[in-house]
Amino acid sequence: MKLVHTLSILATAAALAACGSTSAPKEKAGAASSAATAAAAPSTPTQAADGTLIGPKGMTLYTFAKDVAGSGASACNGTCAANWPPLPVAPAAQPLGDYTIITRADGTRQWAYKGMPLYYFAKDAQPGDKLGDGLLGGAWKVAKP
Repeated sequence: MKLVHTLSILATAAALAACGSTSAPKEKAGAASSAATAAAAPSTPTQAADGTLIGPKGMTLYTFAKDVAGSGASACNGTCAANWPPLPVAPAAQPLGDYTIITRADGTRQWAYKGMPLYYFAKDAQPGDKLGDGLLGGAWKVAKP
């Protein structure tokens, strides 16, 4: 009797395992998964547990003292922008609350918080790094609400 019961459990487990698999090719399943992940990723900055603003991949965001809040422009272009990449805006993204969008001198769009453009620091290698805070005589600051 125990053997029949055990075989019944194994057959049920095998049937349930088969339900979890798909017959779709791995390429299609991977593409669908990637698309779902991309669609679920935020297109605007968010706030980390410590209160700092972070980009979609968790990297620290900064503001630049030479930018003028609400001007709709960035003072960081060329070599500056290579070291301090602007936080880009997804094509379909729209301003939301204190998050606005500016158009840079090169025509690309950049996120701003309360009118201040937001940037990454090229030397920050992983989420949580804040190596740019206070650089250039304090002109670069970690962005916070």
